[in-house]
Amino acid sequence: MNAPEPKDAFKVVGTRPIRPDGVEKVTGKAIFGTDYKAANMLHGAIVRSPHPHARIKSIDTSKAEAVPGVKAVITGADFPSLEDIIVRMGESSGSTVDISTNIMAKDTAYYDGHAVAAIAAVTRQAALEAARLVEVDYEILPHVIEMCDAFAADATKIKAAINTVGLGEGEQGRPNASLKFTSAKGVAAAAMANAVHVVSGHYSLKPVHQGYIEPHAAVAAWKADGKLDVWCSSQGQFDVRGLTASVLHLEIGNVRVMPLEIGGGFGGKTTIYLEPVAALLSKKSGQPVRVAMTREEVFRATGPAPGGEIDVKLGADADGKLVSAEIEFQYSSGAFGGGDAWAGVMHSVNHYAIEDYKVTGWNVLCNMPKHAAYRAPGAPQINFAVESAMNDLADKIGIDPIELRLKSAVKPGDPSMMGSKFGEIGLIECLEAAKAHPHYSAPLGKNQARGFACGTWMNYGGPSTASVSLADDGSVLVTEGNPDIGGSRASMALMAAETLGVPYEKVNVTIADTSSIGYSMVTGGSRTTYATGIAVIEAAKAVINILRERAAKMWETDVANIEWIDGSAVCTDADNAGKSFTLAQIAAKAGATGGPIAFENGVNPLQHLPGYGAHICDVEVDKETGNVSVVRYTVVQDVGRAIHPAYVEGQMQGGAVQGIGWALNEAYIYNKDGRLDNAGFLDYRIPVASDMPMIDTVMVEKPNPGHPYGVKGVGEVPIVPPLAAVGTAVSRAVGKPMRSLPISPDKVYAALNGG
Repeated sequence: MNAPEPKDAFKVVGTRPIRPDGVEKVTGKAIFGTDYKAANMLHGAIVRSPHPHARIKSIDTSKAEAVPGVKAVITGADFPSLEDIIVRMGESSGSTVDISTNIMAKDTAYYDGHAVAAIAAVTRQAALEAARLVEVDYEILPHVIEMCDAFAADATKIKAAINTVGLGEGEQGRPNASLKFTSAKGVAAAAMANAVHVVSGHYSLKPVHQGYIEPHAAVAAWKADGKLDVWCSSQGQFDVRGLTASVLHLEIGNVRVMPLEIGGGFGGKTTIYLEPVAALLSKKSGQPVRVAMTREEVFRATGPAPGGEIDVKLGADADGKLVSAEIEFQYSSGAFGGGDAWAGVMHSVNHYAIEDYKVTGWNVLCNMPKHAAYRAPGAPQINFAVESAMNDLADKIGIDPIELRLKSAVKPGDPSMMGSKFGEIGLIECLEAAKAHPHYSAPLGKNQARGFACGTWMNYGGPSTASVSLADDGSVLVTEGNPDIGGSRASMALMAAETLGVPYEKVNVTIADTSSIGYSMVTGGSRTTYATGIAVIEAAKAVINILRERAAKMWETDVANIEWIDGSAVCTDADNAGKSFTLAQIAAKAGATGGPIAFENGVNPLQHLPGYGAHICDVEVDKETGNVSVVRYTVVQDVGRAIHPAYVEGQMQGGAVQGIGWALNEAYIYNKDGRLDNAGFLDYRIPVASDMPMIDTVMVEKPNPGHPYGVKGVGEVPIVPPLAAVGTAVSRAVGKPMRSLPISPDKVYAALNGG
């Protein structure tokens, strides 16, 4: 693909038009998951285990079935038996048996909140009353919550048979380890022994939730012909279709999923929880059924991001260039296999050029819900440890933290941890921009300190489908298969308008259901503007070729004599030289020149490039209470090219806020009985606007040559550096390393007072 044109060559790409879905959302007219109503719809409720680990000896639903208005009751026995195969699940993959068992327990409940039965009734109140009357006889089993307990050599196994994937021949695994993955280059131990400067440390994080505002909800209608319709909010209706079909043992073509608006996802809505439940209740009752989670259920029964226990050792030469890294970590994965260890390994030191390293990650089972993706899944945890250690190394050598990183930062042409060579990446430009920013050298106040960190996310491409069609009046309809979470409607409209040469206002974007357009992978992994954008651009180019053919027919000349310039077909033959037809004029004659003008295009682009960020954080510590306030924050990021700069800035700021919350406030807290103590926003405290300063953003635009407009993807990177930037700032403010997140006031107070 040719290098993208310079920024000043574009007319609409890079502008900041009003978002096309804004009015519907701010006026409350947009239809989200809990808003959708089907005719004759029943209401669902779910019975959940109060125990973190228990054998289900029996379930008596007779009293529930006797409640007036109850139309259906299901348990795990109503789910089909499945062959255990690996299927696509969001940005990764998962076991069909694990996915099904996480949705509804079969013979064992594996966590507090695990679904064991479900009710459908004519009213929500009747369903809840019936759910309270379901009698479950449990045999309480030993549970394991903390990762250090689950990974211990003598730990209680939460399942009788656990196959640790990735062990070497004859290697002994750990009781609850489901995966071991190692990436190595050179001889890390020997290089470490020869290093001039060495730092090491242990870092700890708790599981955290994505914190989306909209709870999970789904409406399902099992039709008389055996086909299934589903309406839900998700990050990918096609993956909901595929997963639901797999769990219910249906043909994919017999499941149709209609995407509704989504009130936040951040990776947490790339899997399924309710859709098969609503479907089976609908099959049994013969009516459509809606099932929606309460906020408590969202916390107790959907996947948080993994917690981590991480050991890092870094070695540098006399000048401060990294020569070795030895890292081993464990990520929690909940009660089922999968998890983020692979991504943690591959994002550990992938932003540094190191000749010798060894990084090993483990996924560890524990009695929590199956963990799920959360914005740059697996990268923030490992980055917290590595970047904190880098700041320790800078302090030990007596060098500026950014100068230290510049000595080892990867640049175009360097090898990545995956073996390929980096393309046009912009880490060095981000570091230099951060160092030059006024924030980095600004004076600090009393009880204040500054932290810095950088980080990366690999970004992704993946399959996408889009179509472009014209109405008779010249209006442009773009149809795509990706739910709009971070502004994809606007970015698709901008790229289509730029390609066709028409005003942005002439383009309308529709998110299609699974029966109306070809497959698109989920909205996640910072892939949508890149991959689906290419599908839109190529479809628009195909439409231009059709328009040129139609104009040639209208002029009775060869298509080679038609050029497309600024939204018009311009004739170059001798008889009609200089004459032109606008897009609208050609569209108006479509019926007489060959029929509708439209093109659908499917792509699977592989020219994606990683993104990089550099964050500066100032904190102020109240030494009487241990409370930490973030008083200034700056995000610098290589964004490729900002298609809609306001959306890009919002992504940068939003990711930073989530990372700050992860560093200071957020954690799953289980009591000694294995029950979640803070299942709600009152006790699980995400940052709110009054907690945050204005977050400054600096967009470093180093375009991706593999995209017509230079897109790289921006959504994941901003959450990667904040944990270490905040943690380092607090460590410096209190004068002691703060290596356990969240850095809550009690920890700060203890550090200040010798505890």
